[in-house]
Amino acid sequence: MTAPLTPPPPPRDQSASAAWQQPHVPSGEPGHYGYVPPPSYGQDGPGMKVEVREAAVVTAAVAVAGALLGVLWWWLAPRVPLVGDVVDGGWAVYFKDTEGEQAAGVDGTFALLALGFGAVSALAVFLVRRRGGVPLVVGMAVGGFLGSLLAWRVGVWLGPAQDVIAHAKDVGKGVTFSAPLELDAKGALLVWSIAALVVHLGLTALFGPRDPDPFEQDRGPRDGYGTPRA
Repeated sequence: MTAPLTPPPPPRDQSASAAWQQPHVPSGEPGHYGYVPPPSYGQDGPGMKVEVREAAVVTAAVAVAGALLGVLWWWLAPRVPLVGDVVDGGWAVYFKDTEGEQAAGVDGTFALLALGFGAVSALAVFLVRRRGGVPLVVGMAVGGFLGSLLAWRVGVWLGPAQDVIAHAKDVGKGVTFSAPLELDAKGALLVWSIAALVVHLGLTALFGPRDPDPFEQDRGPRDGYGTPRA
């Protein structure tokens, strides 16, 4: 007499076993078996090309505005009075007011104007392109520096003659005339760029668009493996 045959066990569900061994973990979410990083995207591409092109336009526009700064500097900067005299058969030029602060006022006027131009340029760039970007900020800073250089040269060109001896001879002995427009504090050439960066950073922090937080999505209850519960 033979023993009754035992029916074979049902086939094991391989898909269920695989699902148990490697639970699905959403991208960027911690799971029981580790962390799956979110996919990375290259920064090079059409987006970067557009940003570089816009940055070049901003650089050129900000730099050209330096001509206006130069005109205002020449118009508003205080004049440094000089006087010429004949000493030992040759001409000599002296400050008429040895204790005057007009020379410092020339540098201060340039710095204050550059500060205002930096704030205005940052506001204009922010209103035109709120999403910002590193190329745009770099272009704005470079444009501010180039605009300051242009303003410096325009102001010197519009100001009094550079040859003070020849100027003293033209006006005559003992006659007061204005010194050439000079920028002694070369650090003022950086004021425009620094002001633009600070103002643009503040505007972006206060009113710029916010990137969506990926962790704000799907924050429902999860099981022990990090999988959202039904």
